[in-house]
Amino acid sequence: MDITSMIAVNTRRMREKKKLTLDGAAAVTGVSRSMLAQIEKGEVNPTISVLWKIANGYKVSFTSLVEDSNVPVKVIRSAEMKPLAEDEGRYLNYPVFAFDEKKLFETYRIIIEPGGFLQAQPHLKGSEEYITVFSGHVDIVVEERQFTLENGDSIRFNADVAHSYRNTSGERAELSMLIYYGE
Repeated sequence: MDITSMIAVNTRRMREKKKLTLDGAAAVTGVSRSMLAQIEKGEVNPTISVLWKIANGYKVSFTSLVEDSNVPVKVIRSAEMKPLAEDEGRYLNYPVFAFDEKKLFETYRIIIEPGGFLQAQPHLKGSEEYITVFSGHVDIVVEERQFTLENGDSIRFNADVAHSYRNTSGERAELSMLIYYGE
């Protein structure tokens, strides 16, 4: 199943599980009723920011909207991964491993082209991000504090606050991101 179809199925399933109408879902997520309807029908591929609004409004993990898990061994081939794009394609988010209620985390591969930027929505209360930079340079701002990371550097921070990522170099930046949701 492609990413747009998976998002459509999961978004509708989550809304119905919470017994929300489209109007109720729009109220808790801040995403318009018409946009939610289009997402649930698989008519649009929503941005990362829109998916975070939905995840936060439904109080679920981001990857619960974009991936199907529950298999004993899962190999993810790079060529089969479809990214979620922001900033006109300069910020690419590849969901790798979805949230699991037993493990309480999800992982991503992030590629940020030169000049690429993402202003992230605060995640669920108590969540943390763990990031390692494998190539390039990235400025990460957490509550107005800026941290510059280079190849091999890592950072951990509370992700339930305003934070952003920007590639300030002339080369592509590649990161690994783990989001831990706590108990």
